[in-house]
Amino acid sequence: MRYLPLTQDDRTAMLATIGAASVDELFADVPVGLLLAGPVAGLPGHASEMAVERHMAALAGHNMPAGGVPFFLGAGAYRHHVPASVDHLIQRGEFLTAYTPYQPEIAQGTLQVLFEFQTQVARLLGTEIANASMYDGSTACWEAIAMAGRITKRRHAVLSGGLHPHYVATAECMARFTGDTLHTALPVLTPEADDAALIAAIDAETACVVVQYPDILGRIPDIAALTKAAQAHGALLIAVVTDPVALGMLAAPGELGADIVVGEGQSIGVGLQFGGPYLGLFGCREKFVRQMPGRLCGETVDADGRRGFVLTLSTREQHIRREKATSNICTNSGLCALAFSIHMSLLGGAGLARLARRCHARARAVATRLARIPGVSILNHAYASEFTVLLPGDARAAVRHMAKAQVLGGVSLGRLYPQASNLHNALLVCAHEGVSDDDIEALATALEGALA
Repeated sequence: MRYLPLTQDDRTAMLATIGAASVDELFADVPVGLLLAGPVAGLPGHASEMAVERHMAALAGHNMPAGGVPFFLGAGAYRHHVPASVDHLIQRGEFLTAYTPYQPEIAQGTLQVLFEFQTQVARLLGTEIANASMYDGSTACWEAIAMAGRITKRRHAVLSGGLHPHYVATAECMARFTGDTLHTALPVLTPEADDAALIAAIDAETACVVVQYPDILGRIPDIAALTKAAQAHGALLIAVVTDPVALGMLAAPGELGADIVVGEGQSIGVGLQFGGPYLGLFGCREKFVRQMPGRLCGETVDADGRRGFVLTLSTREQHIRREKATSNICTNSGLCALAFSIHMSLLGGAGLARLARRCHARARAVATRLARIPGVSILNHAYASEFTVLLPGDARAAVRHMAKAQVLGGVSLGRLYPQASNLHNALLVCAHEGVSDDDIEALATALEGALA
């Protein structure tokens, strides 16, 4: 958007039109004691556009770009290659400026994109239906918990210790206002997921069990067994997927019996972008469709028998449901959903499987190399592209040391769980398809230096 400032003549003409001699007269009703006597202290004065550009470029230079150094970060936000065609297509005017289809009969392009997106998500998650996306993975997780409460008429949720702490924090924040109670736990540094502890926590008051797949430590829980245990008590199983690329090689949660599957779609089609915007994925059993939040686009035919698309279900408060709405989610992150859908179309099922296998192969190479470092061990017995490394010392210090060596070497569990001292020696490492052998050696060298 261009910045077109007003000239002094423009300001003079505007003041004359409203009958004011100066801008100060517009603030005549503000008590004198509340007005500043001069410029705000500490703020720089006026600068030229070129000077501001130089200053901002210098600030940006302090960043360590994801693509400029060996990169092994994950923990809910993932770096995968996004084809140039994705950005090219989403910047077409009919996509970039499209808004909510309040008049669906004249928004056929938008509705078709969302319909195709829903189909892709449902097939990816293994669910019978999927909605037209949500804000992000963490809010989709909370919406699933709230939905389970409406279905089961219960208000207690059991959350896995392997669920991302940011997702847990989002659920805790919302539960403060809804009266729901949450059973939460910290992750335990064991090779296997916390399935047994989760099953032991289920009782007759449990509305749902929430499990991340793979979990925050990269472990792979037994969705089928957890679903069976939850349903035996009349509860629902909610599976959370933070990196849907992993589903290219893992069985889809819906196919394993999960009642609701949610996740973060960022890793397909959407770059890291300094933290957003992202998009939430949401799928479930068809029998729960009227309790599902967000929007659902459907296919139909018009009066002449031609294929068309409609807004089949919209349980948001902005539409007719109002106070009876299932949620107050007011957007579906449509542009990010479009990017996801384009990338998925380019990959196809076979391409997604190859991508997942490539990431897993790179992760195995990283784990094998790091395990040769004295004092270092790998926690996981099984993983997709992300795993936990146990260090002989504090992982946060190691991360800082590696960053100084121009290597983004992973995420410290001490950063994610500052209150849990028993997790501070654990480092979460993620490998993507672009990791080279040189990157792996740079990581190992930097970690060896950090532990020296």
